[in-house]
Amino acid sequence: MHSRLLLCALTLVSASSLGVTLHPVTDETGRVSYAQRPGPGIKPTVVDESTVEINEHDVRLNAIVFQGGVSFSARNELPVAVQVELRLDNLVNAQGGDAPRTVRRLLPPRSTQVLSIVRGQPGKLLNYRSTLLQAMGDPGKRPQGYRYAFPWVGGPFRVSQGPNGRFSHFGPKGRYAMDIAMPEGTTIVAAREGVVVSTRSEQSGRGDNPSGNFVRILHPDGTMGVYLHLMRGSIVVASGQRVRQGQVLAKSGNTGNSTGPHLHFVVQRNVGLALESIPYRFDRPISGLPDYTAGNP
Repeated sequence: MHSRLLLCALTLVSASSLGVTLHPVTDETGRVSYAQRPGPGIKPTVVDESTVEINEHDVRLNAIVFQGGVSFSARNELPVAVQVELRLDNLVNAQGGDAPRTVRRLLPPRSTQVLSIVRGQPGKLLNYRSTLLQAMGDPGKRPQGYRYAFPWVGGPFRVSQGPNGRFSHFGPKGRYAMDIAMPEGTTIVAAREGVVVSTRSEQSGRGDNPSGNFVRILHPDGTMGVYLHLMRGSIVVASGQRVRQGQVLAKSGNTGNSTGPHLHFVVQRNVGLALESIPYRFDRPISGLPDYTAGNP
């Protein structure tokens, strides 16, 4: 986002400050930039479901223009900590030189923080480009050894595609995911206790989101369990709700990039402004459970 501000004694900006709401725009690479007006819709290119970034833009960047410069703050609307990085590039006529500025912070749940204040040289145009990167979870937390309960009721079911699979599950966000084939309408339960941080329930069929309908749960050790391709309208939990292991979440479906009815279950963590899947184990044997290093045959 390029913005210019004329800083002089006769400036028309009111002393009470002017708030500018910035709108997120995602480019082909998945990077989020912000503009003062909503840009034309740019559909991200999705290779497979494991590359999907579940990002509902629940962290809002706000620019406050005042006499002498601009203050950037971020509001985290989620019930979970979010790591953000504000990049201010192409700074022209800023006090202290024109070098790029990078600020990285961990925003507590439902909080607002000032990230940067840029002051311009009097009588000159202040020019900059701002980019905000974000990832849910605290990267400082370390995953605990944990054996997950089956996230469904009924069965027996088998793994139809495992880690490092040939169809998908080969990107950083999904390489350790498992697809468990099951009939639509199977009861899906929490594999581990935690706090629900995001859901989607309105999609039918393939739709516009390759993940389909989903539930994301933050665990006590900072990892997150994600349940994808759920049935439309079946989710019975909400963002901010604490759930226990075995609590009903939704029903399985066949939404998003799904070649047949199944549950896609993956455990992720923030490794520093990026969500990556991590290995996990169920607490019982399951038919078709693959070798993590070999992929699913």
